Amino acid sequence: MPWALVLLAPIVGTAVICAALTTLVPPLLAVGLGAGVSAAVHGALLFRLALAIHHRHGSFGPCRGVGFISLGVLAGGGTAASAAIGRLPQVAGAGLVLAVLCYLTGLLLLPGAAPTFLARLRQGLDALGLAACFLFTAWVAVIAPHGGTPGPLAFLVALATTAVLASSVIIAVRAVHFRSAARACATGVLVSVLGLGTLTLVLSGASSAGWLYLGGTALVYGPLVSYATARRYAAVAPVPEATDPERGFGGYPVLTVPIAMVLAAAMYHLVTEHTFDLFSAGLGCAVVGALTAREAFSAFDIRRYTRKIVEQQAHLRSLVAGASEVAIVLGPDLAVRWQSSAAARQLGLSDQDVVGRSFLVRVHPDDADAVRGRLEEVLAGSPAESGHPMLIEARMRDGFGHWRDTESSVSDLRAVPEVGALVVHVRDIGERRELERSLHRLASTDQLTGLANRKELLRTLAALGQSGSVLVIDLDGFTAVNDVRGHDAGDAVLVEAARRLRDAVDGADLPARLSGDEFAIASTGSPVHTYALASRVLTGLSEPYRLPSATVHLTACVGIAELAGTDSGGDALSRAALALRRARHGAPGRVEWYDEALEAGLLHRMTLEQDLPGVVARGELDLVYQPILDLVEGRPVGAEALLRWRHPVLGSLSAADFVPVAEDVGLINEIGEWVVHRACRQLSSWRRDGRDLWLAVHLARRQLAAPTVATTVGTALETHQVPAERLVLEVTEAALGNDTEHAVDQLTSLRTLGVRTALTRFGTGTTPLAHLRRLPVDLLKVDRTLFTEPAGRTTPATPILDVVVGLGRKLGVEVIAGGLEAEAHLDVVRAAGCRYGQGYLFGRPVPAEHLEAFLESHRSV
Repeated sequence: MPWALVLLAPIVGTAVICAALTTLVPPLLAVGLGAGVSAAVHGALLFRLALAIHHRHGSFGPCRGVGFISLGVLAGGGTAASAAIGRLPQVAGAGLVLAVLCYLTGLLLLPGAAPTFLARLRQGLDALGLAACFLFTAWVAVIAPHGGTPGPLAFLVALATTAVLASSVIIAVRAVHFRSAARACATGVLVSVLGLGTLTLVLSGASSAGWLYLGGTALVYGPLVSYATARRYAAVAPVPEATDPERGFGGYPVLTVPIAMVLAAAMYHLVTEHTFDLFSAGLGCAVVGALTAREAFSAFDIRRYTRKIVEQQAHLRSLVAGASEVAIVLGPDLAVRWQSSAAARQLGLSDQDVVGRSFLVRVHPDDADAVRGRLEEVLAGSPAESGHPMLIEARMRDGFGHWRDTESSVSDLRAVPEVGALVVHVRDIGERRELERSLHRLASTDQLTGLANRKELLRTLAALGQSGSVLVIDLDGFTAVNDVRGHDAGDAVLVEAARRLRDAVDGADLPARLSGDEFAIASTGSPVHTYALASRVLTGLSEPYRLPSATVHLTACVGIAELAGTDSGGDALSRAALALRRARHGAPGRVEWYDEALEAGLLHRMTLEQDLPGVVARGELDLVYQPILDLVEGRPVGAEALLRWRHPVLGSLSAADFVPVAEDVGLINEIGEWVVHRACRQLSSWRRDGRDLWLAVHLARRQLAAPTVATTVGTALETHQVPAERLVLEVTEAALGNDTEHAVDQLTSLRTLGVRTALTRFGTGTTPLAHLRRLPVDLLKVDRTLFTEPAGRTTPATPILDVVVGLGRKLGVEVIAGGLEAEAHLDVVRAAGCRYGQGYLFGRPVPAEHLEAFLESHRSV
């Protein structure tokens, strides 16, 4: 019987519509009768099917979707028949709205389409976004360019159609179960809505009458498709319970293509129309609003999933953590429900002694009230807010009657169905507690020297507040004592140094040992008192240390920082350490006070120390060149190569800025070797271009002292095929150092290669004139301090320059006047008989190509 009706209804409807084509029946009457017959038959069958599903599954859940679709079929067909026969477009529109609401609800409630409310809400938001995208695209790409302005009914039809189309797409791709059935049922619903929408447009005059037959056919066969598909739900098993009902989340990027369509349509409209009307802007805002709502819901989903994972992890940790610990399960009355087998092994407790009794019976009376209070806090839910188990320390009586120091972690797992109670992990911390008591006695004392340790020093500094100072002391040479005489001797020195510190401080001051050979003093006195204390400390620590096997001589240096203006004791200690670092760079026995300029300088130096390694490999070094002129002939005869570092942050740095640091960190030989090779390569290039120049290269103090300096220079000369006499190696008076004999040997070995040597910045150091005849140098570059007075004025500078030039001639040493900046300087050095000159008067240090241009401009001079 049902199948006879299923087949008869579309046959009758089709026959009536065909009769309208032959003008036997009015078209609207034919469409109304066909739609009404099909809707009545299939709506009734769908409703009967819903009752059958309810009867089979014993609940209303599985039948709700089919029931709402049946209501949609009846509402759509009934209003279609009434509107068509009575020519009432408003009735058709109202029926369309009612039918669409029923259809959408039914699709979301179909078995397996969306198992939970959140899944339905997610699919609803997806459909809303999809519908907004479809409607916007259709408007700006099709309707708006043709100047169309939809009426209320036309807009209602478009809105209803896009809503059902979007919902059908979402159901088709995101149904959790029975996806093919949901897809087919959604197709029938979409056909029905298209038919009803077409009828509404024809009745309102928005579409031609020719569309009436197509709409009527859709109204006849749409319910048939829905019913034929919905019958599958009566034959399927109950929907399985999904372990993750929202597993379809993010499975299909269904909004990607519609969003791309929206963007493409918007760009097309903007290019062709150059503007958006108010209606288009409103639709765009609707798209943005729908997508925003969906993204907000996605964020909610992510947070919910994250919270669920965290809860599961906490559950897992509470069950498996501490296998060697005693696990106890407590009920709401704090009675023990269960204990792990570790209770007998660790505490000697049997189930007969514990299970069924209050947990507090085993707690020491002095700790019982505190433990009860903490457990009641857990039961009240306070620890759940923090998300961490509560720790309780108490003494518990074991199975032998002894009191044990224990630590218990309490987890509230009442919300976990598998547990439903408090879980307490008890561990014996007796050994740890005894160790803590021992450490507490020793926590404030350095074990070797008996002085306060760093922790006690910081506590004292915190107590002093902003009043007083902190001194940090370092023993220079202590490492050598450890290396040469052993750690026993080093320990003896530290003990003696600690005794001297105690003798040097006042009663209110606190001496402490920080680490190794580094000590500190927290002083409560004024800056004058603090400086006097530092002087006493330096005097006491610098006295000889008489050991059984030898006498050790050490020096010390001190860094001081005032507590005023510091944020904490640690901040003050750090400032004093910076001052100490500055003191280490000076002479032994130095005292340095902290100031902000000192910190900035040390930070600058630390930056250079950190960035210098690898500077050659990174290609950050350059050479610039300053010309040296023959003052008699007025032509360039040579140049000096000056080192520059293109630091990525600090910019261009001169050699004076970083070469001392490179010497301290042991990189000067690597950098110096690069300079010699780079200079020789440039000199070789100039000689190939016909420029007969000599080039001066500076050697740093440690570079000159290195035993490989002659080998490095010789290799560079041979590699670049440079005549040795064209290379001049310069050293300053400071580079000679205290070991003049070694410097003479090194310069002699360099001259053996054929290169010339020069002593630069003569006049700024302490080298006596008589020592010049001992030094194997070919050139002498005098500092500008010897000729800075204007010409024609009687000053001590000019006679000194005359003496230096005269002595140079007798020794066969050419004199170069360095630092020429004014014509007056040039007159003075010429009058004194200097043959060569160099300075800003002739040119600043420039790259090689600029110097070559300078040489070209002076070629004819």
